[in-house]
Amino acid sequence: MTSTAVPLNAQNIDTDQIIPARFLKSTSREGFGKNLFRDWRYVNDDEAQPKTDFVLNDPIYSGKILVAGKNFGCGSSREHAAWALKDYGFDIVVSSFFADIFQNNALNNFLLPVKVSDAFLEQIFAAVLANPATELTVNLPEETITISTTGAQEHYPVNTYKKTCLLNGFDDIDYLLSVRDEIIAYEGNRNILTTHERQLN
Repeated sequence: MTSTAVPLNAQNIDTDQIIPARFLKSTSREGFGKNLFRDWRYVNDDEAQPKTDFVLNDPIYSGKILVAGKNFGCGSSREHAAWALKDYGFDIVVSSFFADIFQNNALNNFLLPVKVSDAFLEQIFAAVLANPATELTVNLPEETITISTTGAQEHYPVNTYKKTCLLNGFDDIDYLLSVRDEIIAYEGNRNILTTHERQLN
C-alpha cells in the first residue's frame, strides 16, 4: 500500500484513548470510527466543537496510514481499539513499539501494525510534518516500509502465519478451510497409524 499518513506524535497511547470505554456497548465492529480518539477530537465531547489542534481534525493530513509514537495500544485488551481504527479508515499503524495484545487484535482485524526503529519513526514524522503530501509505501510481501520523499527504507517484522492471512484476506477459519485437504490427509494418516498400533497391541 502507498498512502499519505496522519502523524499522531504522542507516546503511550492507550486503548481507552483510542476508543473510550463508554462506547464499548456494541458487539458489532461497525460504527466505532466515529468515536476514535473521541476525547482528543472534541471539546467537552461536543461534535460541534472539534479541537482544531488535534491532527485528525486537521484537513492537511489524511490517508490510510496512522503514524504514532512509541508504545501504541497499551492499556486494556479491548479489541474495539482495532475496530475503531479500521472503521475510521486506517489500514496500517506505524510505531516503534506496540502492546502485544493490541498487536494481535490488530492483525486479527486486518489492521497491519508496522513496527519500526525509534530512529526511523522520527524520520517518518519529520518527513510527514515537513510535507503532508509525503507518501509511505508499506510492502507486506517484502516486509519493508519506504518514505517517498527521502527514499529511506526499513524492514519490519510480521508473524508468518498472520502475513499469509493478510495477503490472502483470510481470518483463522478461512485459513483452516484453505488447508482442509491437508488436514484431512493428516487425520487419515493418523487413523491408519492408530489402527496399526492397536493391531500390534
